[in-house]
Amino acid sequence: MSSVLATPVGAPGAAVPTAVQARGLRKEYVGGDGSAICVLDGVDLDILAGETVAVVGQSGSGKSTLLHVLGGLDRPSEGEVEVGGRRLSRMGDEELAKLRGATIGFVFQFHHLLREFSAVENVMMPQLIQGVARGAALDRARELLASVGLEGRLHHKPSQLSGGEQQRVAVARALANRPVVLLADEPSGNLDPQTSERLHDMLFDVSAIQGAAMVLVTHDMGLAGRAGRVLRLHGGHLVPAVAPAAEMAAAAEEASVADLAALPLSADGASVPARSAASVLSSADLAGTGDAGRGSGDPE
Repeated sequence: MSSVLATPVGAPGAAVPTAVQARGLRKEYVGGDGSAICVLDGVDLDILAGETVAVVGQSGSGKSTLLHVLGGLDRPSEGEVEVGGRRLSRMGDEELAKLRGATIGFVFQFHHLLREFSAVENVMMPQLIQGVARGAALDRARELLASVGLEGRLHHKPSQLSGGEQQRVAVARALANRPVVLLADEPSGNLDPQTSERLHDMLFDVSAIQGAAMVLVTHDMGLAGRAGRVLRLHGGHLVPAVAPAAEMAAAAEEASVADLAALPLSADGASVPARSAASVLSSADLAGTGDAGRGSGDPE
């Protein structure tokens, strides 16, 4: 069993609530030959309110699967997930969808916008589903779109927006209901460097200002280095990745996915002595409208 406890944030001695807790997570899929493929193998994880955690690892290691299980988009084969103290396994599909819409913001590599609706309508949608008055939802949507530089594109449909603009709408939509937890799966994978940096700044600002816990799945070493913790998913186990943040940032442009996957484990393969946040690199579910963003069953 892999166990990664939270690193305290905030003032020394201050009580920081746990936003996400996972215990004994195991996820298996059936392979093409009928054999079981174990993607998550006894994962334990605590994430505190306001904490930022990056998850790295090789393609196919199960990073996206972990994010889907933490966000209630997929159910584990074994184990428990709690979000804001509420145990997901005790919820039916309808109750789980309501929880996702009210407390979790999802940002995926592909925006999953509703193409028949404008940018402002896409950002209003999760709020309306949660019962927010139309006027208040419109004000919030305008505010969020302005914050990502799209105040002049409110009434454009996705087909009239660039890829970067579409992704910024998706980020605004993820923040519409002021989520307690942000889950981002390669959020800037399809964006140019300048747009990516702006999006990253916004995500970290929201986490800091609103106190939202954030989990990032990424191959971007520079982005991972900005998180309070960086964890590596390897062989179904989640372990601390050991690499100084400054070195990660300096190597970001030339590092390959293979380089990232080669970050060392601790000597026993399961734990690393605690260090400071600077040295220990500590889809779209529209507020319950379905399983858009869930994979076909193949681990990612």
